[in-house]
Amino acid sequence: MNNPEFDTALFAAASDAEKKTESIVRPSVGYWRDVWTRLSRNRVSFAALMIIVAIMLCAIIIPEVSVDKYNTGELQISNNSPNARHWFGTDNIGRDVFVRVFYGARYSILIGLVAALINLVIGVLYGSVSAFFGGRADIIMMRIVDVLYSIPLTIYVIILMTFLNRPGAEGSEIGTMIIAFSISYWISMARIVRGEILQLKQQEFVLAAKALGASDWRVLIKHLIPNCLGSITVTTMMLVPQAIFLEAFLSFIGLGLSAPRASLGTLCNDALAGLNQYPYQMFFPALMISVIILAFNLFGDGLRDALDPKMKD
Repeated sequence: MNNPEFDTALFAAASDAEKKTESIVRPSVGYWRDVWTRLSRNRVSFAALMIIVAIMLCAIIIPEVSVDKYNTGELQISNNSPNARHWFGTDNIGRDVFVRVFYGARYSILIGLVAALINLVIGVLYGSVSAFFGGRADIIMMRIVDVLYSIPLTIYVIILMTFLNRPGAEGSEIGTMIIAFSISYWISMARIVRGEILQLKQQEFVLAAKALGASDWRVLIKHLIPNCLGSITVTTMMLVPQAIFLEAFLSFIGLGLSAPRASLGTLCNDALAGLNQYPYQMFFPALMISVIILAFNLFGDGLRDALDPKMKD
């Protein structure tokens, strides 16, 4: 229907150049694909990730396929320096140090990853419940965290390890170490998650979810915690090298795995007696600990930048 007051001379069709300005410059991609793209562009962090994956694969494969076993050796070749047959040399009873280093890395990484995942669950639940429900519950829960945080973590991990590994106590050292870490290492995660939830619960999407009839637990699980995923992921990645270092320290002072199992910390402990004569026996497991911790820290830094929306290109 024509409108006599409508003057068509005032309007003109858009040109091709003008139409292109309205096109989407950046293709639409999912959140995690976007994170992976930005992480892969960070060469240092991506290289650290590849090193972590390579060490994990070697820790799984090498002890299984190697002719030399981690728990058996030949006394006639004991304390041999690194050579073409034994790349990292042999220890005091002729066991191949190369195989034992990767066997020890298997348990060190396993303990670090499992402890970090358990701490992830405990810390996220504790911190999110404290922040979301607030009031007296938040005050009591945070005072408990403050008391635990005031005590150096290493001290009561050592106490727990000593108690759980006392004579007559049942259970493997791996389970005992994971339990000790799980009781203590969730504190930093809980504090970070609490701070995130306190900010997010004031947002409009939380009010909209409640207006639509969502229960408190649904709002917490479906809306608030997923929006903290970036901070949670980065914190978990930072907990892994901490747990690996603490495991190495505990094993070094004799509170870790016992023979025939071995971790990188126990290898350093075994090499301590002959450090002056056979320094290579200490050097290689210590180097592996350093590489693993450095790789996880570099990867965690890159992951933090990739998850930060402010770092988008």
